[in-house]
Amino acid sequence: MNKPKAIAARLMCVLKLCLLLCLLGLTARAQEQTFDVKANYIKTEHRIVMRDGAKLFTVVYAPRDMSRKYPIMLNRTPYSVGPYGDDKYKTAIGPSQLFAEDGFIFVYQDVRGRFMSEGQFMDVRPINTKRSGPADIDESTDTYDTIDWLVKNVPNNNGRVGMWGISYPGFYVSEGLVGAHPALVAASPQAPIADWFIGDDFHHNGAFWLPHAFNFYANFGRPRPQPTTEWPPSFVHGTPDGYKFFLEMGPLSNADRKYFKGDVAFWNEVMRHPNYDEWWQARNALQYLRNIGPNPAVMTVGGWFDAEDLFGALNTYKTIEKTNPRARNTLVMGPWYHGGWSRAPGNLLGDIRFGSNTSEFYRSEIELPFFNCALKDKCDRNQPEAYVFETGSNRWRKYDTWPPRNTRETALYLQPDGKLSFSPPSNASTKEFDEYISDPDQPVPYINGIAIGMTREYMVGDQRFASRRPDVLTYQTDVLTSDMTVSGPIPVSIYVSTSGTDSDYIVKVIDVYPDDAPDNEPTPAGVRMGGYQMMVRGEPFRARFRNSFTRPEAMQPNRVTRIDFTMPDINHTFLKGHRIMIQIQSTWFPLVDRNPQKFVNIYEATESDFQRATERVYHSPKWSSAVKLFVIK
Repeated sequence: MNKPKAIAARLMCVLKLCLLLCLLGLTARAQEQTFDVKANYIKTEHRIVMRDGAKLFTVVYAPRDMSRKYPIMLNRTPYSVGPYGDDKYKTAIGPSQLFAEDGFIFVYQDVRGRFMSEGQFMDVRPINTKRSGPADIDESTDTYDTIDWLVKNVPNNNGRVGMWGISYPGFYVSEGLVGAHPALVAASPQAPIADWFIGDDFHHNGAFWLPHAFNFYANFGRPRPQPTTEWPPSFVHGTPDGYKFFLEMGPLSNADRKYFKGDVAFWNEVMRHPNYDEWWQARNALQYLRNIGPNPAVMTVGGWFDAEDLFGALNTYKTIEKTNPRARNTLVMGPWYHGGWSRAPGNLLGDIRFGSNTSEFYRSEIELPFFNCALKDKCDRNQPEAYVFETGSNRWRKYDTWPPRNTRETALYLQPDGKLSFSPPSNASTKEFDEYISDPDQPVPYINGIAIGMTREYMVGDQRFASRRPDVLTYQTDVLTSDMTVSGPIPVSIYVSTSGTDSDYIVKVIDVYPDDAPDNEPTPAGVRMGGYQMMVRGEPFRARFRNSFTRPEAMQPNRVTRIDFTMPDINHTFLKGHRIMIQIQSTWFPLVDRNPQKFVNIYEATESDFQRATERVYHSPKWSSAVKLFVIK
């Protein structure tokens, strides 16, 4: 074959390959989007008037089939109900495609002050307990007024309403439960925001979740003076490396000076409230979840590996259970990242495999049946009190209480020489503590890689990179001779001292795989699972808040101090042949902002305030540091 013909033949092969790949891609997308929303639903747009006169932009998708009445599914969001325009349709509606196929009236609403809705937006708006007139509004009254309008004005509805929402929209579901409209008979707050200082999104035990807060408000926090269909321009970091970006940014006070320049009001408001004062306390959504009564039925959903609102899901369920004894209240927890139950197969997260498509199971066997029962009287199965996935063993569990009753409290004690034991330290040991130098200028990274923000995979990430650092203490058990299933919260009690006057203490509970553990198939990144150190749970605690989140106190240099806090629940089986590991460190960057290790207002700290500190963790009979586990009997 001559050269021109050879080139032509190769080009033809390339074109055929491109065409084949294009057809495969179109086929895959067609399989993913088999339901034609526009062919089956009619979209209308409305401006619903609230009691104070503000008009909230609302979109209704109603089935074209008018042969029967349908319940309403309501989603209130600060993230836009777009696309806007009667002739522009969402490509997917409802919690999942299964709902669209089953037939509901779907309603989406821009919350007050966001996108096309009138009024003034307020982040995690507190419930207004005054209620003396039409001007006393909150998200609860807006929900009530919206539902009242919908059941009276949307044709062909059956008078029943359900609410669902994930993350911030989950918060609006929780708020809608307060003084709920009688037509609201089913509500599912999913990964709902509950408390932005204690455990959700932007703070964990008072420690500031830096990249998550910064990156979110760099876009979401920009002003919206008039109704709009457009998002603000995206913030440009100039690098993919978050460790580099936030270290070079310097103290938190530099964020506004260098980047926001007074344009992000909520960021500056947060900086004015470094402690759990009345401003933060008013935004604790849990305090309002009282006396919601037997109507509606509530199903709170969360992910064991939700990097954003794990606290919110667990504590929303627990608060309703404690304060509303008559409520139909259930909990669903799966092996999911933030919102992963709604859009992914749910068979893996990072390097960890879960043995089945857990999200697909949830959508078909749990979520749709819950709403069908309450809204359509299609009650073909019993919903357990708690439907939770057990990681490690990779199986679903049903419990009649959460946490389960049949557990025994078991303490894991830190020991000399990096050991971890179910027995307290003995008098035979002369080594009372381990120590490390914590340097805020060279903080421990939270992942072994590069990311500009908070990765969802860090929640199960391999901790071998951290265990090899001199500023991370590592303790592990002997090889387990039988399976051990741990369910419920993880109380931490450690004895520490610092040469500074403040410090952070990050505690991680880790499942250590056997050295001969088989690799995943496939493993495109070449990850070796032998000796893998899977983080099961990790949380920081800012020591200044050890006695009160409201009134911080300095640490006394080199004085032994007890730090107590509780990490969020787990439901995990440490398999026979594995080990349990505890890691302790004082930096976790940039996931957690840098503590200057000097008792100052961290939000106003300057470069000169940051100092190295010698940190000690004690493991003696007198000062026996331990992590408690609730083990299934």
